[in-house]
Amino acid sequence: MTSTATMPRYPYQSLWPQTCRRPIVGFAAWSGTGKTTLLEAVIPRLREAGLRLALVKHAHHAFDVDHPGKDSYQLRKAGADQVLVTSGQRWALMRERQQERDPVLAEEIARLDQDSVDLLLVEGFRNERFPKIELLRETGRDRPPLFHDDDAIIAVATADDQPLETTLPRLSMNDPDGVARFILQEIAGAR
Repeated sequence: MTSTATMPRYPYQSLWPQTCRRPIVGFAAWSGTGKTTLLEAVIPRLREAGLRLALVKHAHHAFDVDHPGKDSYQLRKAGADQVLVTSGQRWALMRERQQERDPVLAEEIARLDQDSVDLLLVEGFRNERFPKIELLRETGRDRPPLFHDDDAIIAVATADDQPLETTLPRLSMNDPDGVARFILQEIAGAR
């Protein structure tokens, strides 16, 4: 008999990265499948349900949130390892990595203020182990589905009624209400 003290508080909690203290779900797929588009539609629905959200997005290319000509950009390029830009509305911290390497999800999650959110959303990090919804499109069938080799994929969202042999829950990429409902019930623990 298992005591209630050792049972996970949330579904899939055993898959959470070690630094994670809030429910987490990722959207994993090959590039160009529509992760950002689906997240843009799902996020407002999760907010309407009262959830406070944080998002970690994996960028595969060099990116810059600052722009040439801005003081903060110039100071960072001059050699500042960290630049905090702040205003009455928001703040952003840019920090240079000492060595270029692919980010590790657990390390990135540790940077978040998890006490101020209810749910962590992740775009990308498809090769890391944490609860993920895989997005599949018929047009992307030249690459194999990820769920065959990743037992951390908890559902599959497709763009159409394409045949797919799986026992995983099936979601529609064209139904953001349904995807949000799945997240609320199966990830965030809302009943």
